[in-house]
Amino acid sequence: MLSVFLIAGATLLASYFYSRLRYLRFAQYAHIPQLPPNLLLGHLKAFGEFTRRGIPDRHPDKIFEEMWVSMGRPPLMLVDLRPVNAPMVLVPSHDIAEQISKPSQLYPYSTTKSPTWRHMIPIIGESSILGKEGSDWKNLRKKYNQGFTSQHLFQLLPLILKKMGPFCDYLDGFSATGQEFSLEKLISNLTFDVIGAAVMEVDLHAQKMDRSKQSELIRLFSDLVQTYSDDNNNFPWWIVPLTTLKRHRLAKHIDKLIKKEIQLKYAEVKEEAEGNRSWSILALSFQNTPSLTPQLLSETSDQVRTFLFAGHDTNTSMLQWAIYELSRTPHALKAVRSELDEVLGRDTDPATVCSILEERGQHLLPRMTYINAVIKETLRLHPPASTARMTEPGSGFIVKASTGEEYLMDGLIMYPCASIIQRDPSVFGDTADDWMPERWLGEAANNIPASAWRPFERGPRNCIGLELANLESRIIIAIIARKYDFTKTGLGQPVLANNGLSVLNSKGQYKVRSELYNTRKMTSKPVDGTTMKVKLAASA
Repeated sequence: MLSVFLIAGATLLASYFYSRLRYLRFAQYAHIPQLPPNLLLGHLKAFGEFTRRGIPDRHPDKIFEEMWVSMGRPPLMLVDLRPVNAPMVLVPSHDIAEQISKPSQLYPYSTTKSPTWRHMIPIIGESSILGKEGSDWKNLRKKYNQGFTSQHLFQLLPLILKKMGPFCDYLDGFSATGQEFSLEKLISNLTFDVIGAAVMEVDLHAQKMDRSKQSELIRLFSDLVQTYSDDNNNFPWWIVPLTTLKRHRLAKHIDKLIKKEIQLKYAEVKEEAEGNRSWSILALSFQNTPSLTPQLLSETSDQVRTFLFAGHDTNTSMLQWAIYELSRTPHALKAVRSELDEVLGRDTDPATVCSILEERGQHLLPRMTYINAVIKETLRLHPPASTARMTEPGSGFIVKASTGEEYLMDGLIMYPCASIIQRDPSVFGDTADDWMPERWLGEAANNIPASAWRPFERGPRNCIGLELANLESRIIIAIIARKYDFTKTGLGQPVLANNGLSVLNSKGQYKVRSELYNTRKMTSKPVDGTTMKVKLAASA
């Protein structure tokens, strides 16, 4: 008799779970366009199938795009990633992305960040400005905004320029030997040194090739970031428990080192004379801070960790792509060099350029309009990252497509995918996939909606470090673009004619043997570390 009841109970329970699963997979979000889901795996099965159709390690955004295109490019696309992640809506259009990022009566500071950011807590901390909401976020943004204004950043020029010496020394060495090298490694170390100087006014010695001579903070930070590069997807802790433990162990040590540095800097700021003022972003944040409480120390540590990561990561990706695109686009490189000759004079020696920029950079850097176009176009084609937002169940948050359809977004991760949005043919025309800095100059730029360019996102929660990233990028390009000629090796290597010269295609770029592409290394970066060879330019 008991066995009959057990069987009946098990049958009812199985029936309930089956009905519930069918609802979650096939009915709950049926109002949003999507590929046919699998009962057990949702769209994880489809994602795997699309992954196998192309280069396996291409960036997930590319796979999402292929899934979206296969559906006929609908206004939105649901990707059900349960049980690995919450259901996600891919947002492929700038007009819907703008609805998500702009302030509204429901969300005064734009829609809230998706909890998917929490996988980054070991890097950026629990109280990072990236994850804070409401008044907590507003107060943090207000506190640090002043350190990231253009006016203040120009005070940091000497600190930034000082880091260019070792970088150019390495390029000189590789030029003399003809040795192949990883541009990613060189630029990552440079940008780490720059952000360390700008945020804390410390020398992290990141550009020391001998790892033992780098600061302990850099070594630990590099090891921590590497744990994310090893996982192609941001799996929850229960899938990668050993990796998660390693991350938290490294994070604890990093936090301890940064807190020690913060305490030292706080003491220095309180004792310094007016004429010996520190211009670091950290020092500026200490204004009107009567005491460094344990809570404030912890919060400040999290912001420093956030700035260290974000401040080096975005530019590491962008500069690799910018140098690569310039190396295979001779007319653009010529335009950059002509602009630099006009703005800085014809002396290409890095020490001379640094001296000119230190003295007059505030007036000269804004005149580099073509270089600014190079940066904008590179970030358009190769955005390092995108935002992810999420509304609360029952909020009633609705987005409206340009065709008039309305979609309820309650409880869904919303992912405005910059790599799709910024290649929209309806905005950028037949050249949407082409690298053309000229589209950002003159009247042509006026025809591009501001919302169609969003590598730093938009609205109140746009990237606080936008101005620093742009300043640093212009400086680096200005210093190296005329002295060095870069040539890609491996993926993206130019095709050579019988005479040994590179061959131009119809778009004014050198033909390549194979396409260089992005993979996921925490954020989006060239798959091979951008292997290069370099030589002194003929005019240098």
